[in-house]
Amino acid sequence: MNHEEVFKKVISHAKEYGFVFQSSEIYDGLSAVYDYGQLGAELKNNIKQHWWKSMVQMNENIVGIDSAIFMHPSTWKASGHVDAFSDPLIDNKDSKKRYRADVLIEDHIAKIEGKIDKEIKKATKRFGDDFDAEMYRQTNPRVKGYIEKITDIEKRLKQCLDEEDLEGVKQLIIDEEITDPVSGSRNWTDVRQFNLMFSTEMGSVAEGANTIYLRPETAQGIFVNYLNVQKTGRMKLPFGIAQIGKAFRNEIVARQFIFRMREFEQMEMQFFVKPGTEMEWYNHWKEERMKWHLSIGVPASEYRFHDHIKLAHYANAAADIEYNFPFGFKELEGIHSRTDFDLKQHEEFSGKKLQYFDPETQESYVPYVVETSIGLDRMFLATLCASYQEEKLEDGSERTVLKIPAKLAPYKVAVLPLLKKDGLPEKAREIIDTLKGDYMCQYDEKDAIGRRYRRQDAIGTPFAITVDHQTLEDDTVTIRDRDTMSQERVKAAELFSIITSKLKG
Repeated sequence: MNHEEVFKKVISHAKEYGFVFQSSEIYDGLSAVYDYGQLGAELKNNIKQHWWKSMVQMNENIVGIDSAIFMHPSTWKASGHVDAFSDPLIDNKDSKKRYRADVLIEDHIAKIEGKIDKEIKKATKRFGDDFDAEMYRQTNPRVKGYIEKITDIEKRLKQCLDEEDLEGVKQLIIDEEITDPVSGSRNWTDVRQFNLMFSTEMGSVAEGANTIYLRPETAQGIFVNYLNVQKTGRMKLPFGIAQIGKAFRNEIVARQFIFRMREFEQMEMQFFVKPGTEMEWYNHWKEERMKWHLSIGVPASEYRFHDHIKLAHYANAAADIEYNFPFGFKELEGIHSRTDFDLKQHEEFSGKKLQYFDPETQESYVPYVVETSIGLDRMFLATLCASYQEEKLEDGSERTVLKIPAKLAPYKVAVLPLLKKDGLPEKAREIIDTLKGDYMCQYDEKDAIGRRYRRQDAIGTPFAITVDHQTLEDDTVTIRDRDTMSQERVKAAELFSIITSKLKG
C-alpha cells in the first residue's frame, strides 16, 4: 500500500470502530469539525492523562490550571493576535481551492528533499556498507544542487514573510512553478492575509455587546494567571504552568482528517525562567519532549526536529517536533523560547506589574518563558497512524490490528466466555468485576472466539482473557497478547497483578 491508501484506511477504521465521527454527520457534516466516539474519547483521555502525569505529576516545579475559553478582549490585543494572527492565503482560479501560500512552498521544498532521499537510497544500494551519506551530500553535484535550491527557497520565503512582502511570496510560487495539487494549474490569485480568530459578542443586547474572541491558543490563559499561580503556590523560578484545553482557529486549509481542525485541543506548558537562562531551558525541553515521544514506543526514525524558517514575533528560538504522518513529516509539537514578550505586553495593557522578586539577587524582573505546545488531536492521529497494521498470518489469514501502546489503549482488557452457557458468562462477569475498578474492560460473548479476538485486535485491546470449562475446574484462564497473539494459562486470582505488571512494562 502507498501512503495515501494507508491514510484512507486509517480514516475508515477510525469511523468504523467508533474512534472519530464527522460532526453533525446526519446533516452532511461541518467542514473540519469532528466528534470523538466511544473509543476515541477513551484514547484521547489516556493521552491527556499520560501527558499530564509526565509534565505535572513527575515535576515538582510544574503545576496545572484550567483557564476559561472566553477572555477579556484586551488579552488578544496585548498578545498581538488581533493585529498579527493571520496566514498568507492564495486561491487557485481554476480549481477554486484555497491554500496557505507558505505551506505550498514548504510542500514544494519537501518534494525536493524527497529527491535527495531518493538519490541517497540509490547510492546506498550501489555502494553498500562503505557508503558515507554525509560525504555524498557534500560532493554529489545533483544532491548539492538540490540542497542549494532548498537553501535559496527558504531564504527568499523567510525574507518575504519577515517583510510581509505578499507579492514576493506569490512571485516565489510563480518562479518555482508550483502547481495546484488538485488541478495542476498555475493560475493563482494574489496572496492576502487572513485573520484566523473567531469572534462573537458578549452582552444582553446587540447594541451594548462587546466583541470577544474564541481563544486561538491556550497559552494566554496561563500568562494572565502567572502572578496568581506564582503567589498562591509560592513558586520559585524556574517553574512551569501546564494546561489542557480547547482552542479555535478559522483555518484557511482544513483538511487531512483531524490533523488541522477549526476546533481542537492543546496540551501546553509555559516554563518561567530567569532572563539569560532561556536557551539552556529551551534545549532542555527540546530533549525532554523528544524523550516523551520516544517513550511511547514509536521508532525514532519517525520523528525529527525542524527549526522555524520565520520566528514568531514573540520568539528568539523555535523548533517543531515533526512526525512522519502518511502525508509526510508534519508538526506535532512546538518548543518555543518566547522571551518576556507576553508578560511585558500584559503589563503594558493591564497596567499591572507581572514581575518576579528574586530572593537570591534581591531584584525584580519579568521572567522569560520557554513553551512546549502539543496538539492533542494531532497526537491522537499520530497514535492511530503508528499503530495501524495489516498482518498476514502463518495460516494464510489476515488481521487488522491497532498496536496502540498499552498505556494509551482505550480498553486494557477484554473478558470473553468461550460459550454463552454452562456458567461461563457468570464466571466471566465475576472476573471483569475484579478488574473494572482499575482498568477499562470490555465483555464480549457474541460470535466464535476467533472473531472476537479479531474485534479486540481491531480496537487495540492489549489483553484478552478467555473463560472456558477448565476455568470452572481449576480457576485458571487463558490470557492472550494482542501483539504476539501468544496465549498462556494463569490463575484467575493472579490476573490483576499480571495485567498490572504487563502494563507497567
